[in-house]
Amino acid sequence: MNIGDPFVEALGEGCTVSESFGETTVDVPPDRWVAAVSAARDRLGCRFFDWLTAVDEGSEGYAVVCHLWSVEYRYGLLLRTLVPLDDPHLATVTEVFAGAGWHERETYEMFGIAFDGHPHLVPLLLPDGFEGHPLRKEFVLASRVAKEWPGAREPGESSAGGPARRRMRPPGVPDPADWGPNAVAKPPEEPPAPLTTDQDPGPVGTAGAIPTGPGSPEVAPEDLP
Repeated sequence: MNIGDPFVEALGEGCTVSESFGETTVDVPPDRWVAAVSAARDRLGCRFFDWLTAVDEGSEGYAVVCHLWSVEYRYGLLLRTLVPLDDPHLATVTEVFAGAGWHERETYEMFGIAFDGHPHLVPLLLPDGFEGHPLRKEFVLASRVAKEWPGAREPGESSAGGPARRRMRPPGVPDPADWGPNAVAKPPEEPPAPLTTDQDPGPVGTAGAIPTGPGSPEVAPEDLP
C-alpha cells in the first residue's frame, strides 16, 4: 500500500512523504498537524499512539515528531512538523489521542513548545521553580553552577540522612571554583627562572654529562660509561 497517496489527497501539496530505514516519515505544515494525525488514525489504520517529542533543529526551529503504529497492517509512521524558534506553539492532538497528553506536557517543559488547547499543560517531570528548558541546545549545564540545583539532593548526597559519600559533579558541569560567580581568582603563572652558571646541566643530549653546582653528586672519572 502506498501510504503517501492518502496524505497527499487529504492534506494537499503541503505534505512531503519520505522513506528512511524502512519507515515512512510525513512532513506536514503546522496548521495541518491535527488533520495529519487524524488522517493517520482514520485512513491509514494507525490507531496506536506510541510517542511524541521534539528535536531542536537549531536556527530552523523545533521539529515536533509523533510516532504511530498500525496493529492491523504492522507498520509504523512518523509524523513531523516544524515550529519556529521565536514562537514555538502547536495545536494539541489530545482530542485525537488522549495518550498524547503526558507527551505534550513533557515536550512543553523540556523544549518550551506550547500545545494550544491542551487541557492541562503544566510541568510533568522537573521540580517546582525550575527555570529554562533542558533539551534546548541553548540550555547550558553550567547554569547548575550559576544557580543552585532546586532538587532535594545532588549526586553523592545520602538519601538515608547518614554520612554522605564524596560529592560528585554531574557530567558537563564545571567546578564552581573555576567557573561562575564563586570562582577563585588564580595568580598568573610566573615563567621559570633562567639557569645560572652554577646550575648548567652541561651539553644537552651528551651522554655522561657531569652535573655541576651546589648539591650535585661527586662523580669519579672511572665511574663514567
